[in-house]
Amino acid sequence: MTPPTVHPPIRPLAAVGWTVLFFVTGTVLTIAFATGFVALSGTIPSPGSPTARDLNLQTVAALFGFGIATLVLGVRVLHLSAADLRWAPLAGAPRGLAIGLVLGILPALVALGLSVPLGHAAFTRDSGGTAEYLGTIGRTALVLAPAALVEEIIFRGVGQVVLARAFGRLPALVALSLLFALAHILNPNPTALGLLNIAAAGIYLGIVFYAPGGIWTAWGAHFGWNATLAALDAPVSGLPFRIPLIDYQPGGPAWLTGGTFGPEGGILASFALVLMTAAVWNWTRKETA
Repeated sequence: MTPPTVHPPIRPLAAVGWTVLFFVTGTVLTIAFATGFVALSGTIPSPGSPTARDLNLQTVAALFGFGIATLVLGVRVLHLSAADLRWAPLAGAPRGLAIGLVLGILPALVALGLSVPLGHAAFTRDSGGTAEYLGTIGRTALVLAPAALVEEIIFRGVGQVVLARAFGRLPALVALSLLFALAHILNPNPTALGLLNIAAAGIYLGIVFYAPGGIWTAWGAHFGWNATLAALDAPVSGLPFRIPLIDYQPGGPAWLTGGTFGPEGGILASFALVLMTAAVWNWTRKETA
């Protein structure tokens, strides 16, 4: 990883202020872009159950909104370099993304795999063929991949870098992971354990963010987790995906397998996340960037 720019210390209050301003600016710009996109398209998003088109529109709006906030506040005002934000070097992006995918797929498989013998979950045959399954997975990935990237820019971006300079990495990770969990509170069927697991996932992704590959590795891990759950017909943070060929029945009890919220709502996901966090901790803490 390219060495970051050496910056003078930042006062805690200033770090909090810049982080709040980053979130507010990005959110306002996202709302503005989303409103503009809706006006241009002439369609109204579906209430309660957003379509893939609605989700993509929201994602593109957030990408523009928080992308501009990153460039203006992070790069122009705070003078954070691509290395500071862990985007550079770009040459390491493919490897980082590939490693990240593995780091996301493994805990998802552990959580789902354990749900079968321990929670009486089941995978059964559903309607549809292999070609239909692969096509649906491809379209689903086109929704999940950019959404995961946007969330990494928001929660493992300017705020993480600035807060870490003032408070240290771990306190910054914990603070932003709580915001990460709160951002999912309006998802379908949220539970206290589900939100706690999402916060734990935020800490895990934050630790991966400091691995070689930086934000590319964190993006891969985020996308790998979401895509694996979706590909096996499990809800992702409460959001169901209609996948042909395979049908996942979560079994129970819900506190173990996650129930209708998906594996993230159960203790088995907690175990998988703790296991993976411990596994990557020593690797990432060697990175000084």
